[in-house]
Amino acid sequence: MTRPRTSYPNTAARKAQDKARDLLPLKAGIQPAVPVAGNAVDLFSDGACDTMAGHGGWACILRTGEHELVLSGNEEGTTNNRMELRGLLEGLLSLKRPCQIRVITDSQYLRKAFTDGWILNWQRNGWKTASKEPVKNQDLWEALVEQAKTHALTFIWVKGHAGHGENERVDELAVQERKKLRAQ
Repeated sequence: MTRPRTSYPNTAARKAQDKARDLLPLKAGIQPAVPVAGNAVDLFSDGACDTMAGHGGWACILRTGEHELVLSGNEEGTTNNRMELRGLLEGLLSLKRPCQIRVITDSQYLRKAFTDGWILNWQRNGWKTASKEPVKNQDLWEALVEQAKTHALTFIWVKGHAGHGENERVDELAVQERKKLRAQ
């Protein structure tokens, strides 16, 4: 006799649970020690990579009120995940004082590292994964942890290539940056 399944990974309840988790503060150790009273900033970030050639691009848009800052760049010999991390990191590094940041990303890797406590586990394990392998992009993760101790971050995941205006825009900018390397 088989037992009926009681939960499905893509149900509305699971999606609501994920959305609620995204709005929770980050775990202790990857958040500021004191509350941040700075500006509220929306930070949209994305990365793109031609994995065969290793050409990558990143982009981010920071928005507070009517003000907007757009940043982008590229890197050779890289990966898509590294570019996702760079997009967020470069945006955070551009801020001059601690802010309340809503990070809007299509990267589950980036989001879950913060919201599901992966970073804390990696740190506890000497920057090793659960399978005892070195964590990829440790340099960027460490820099992001330092920024997360300065800024109050919350994460909102959006589905990539699904019509979200700013997500589509940062994706396009990241792809343009990647293509600049191909032209050289």
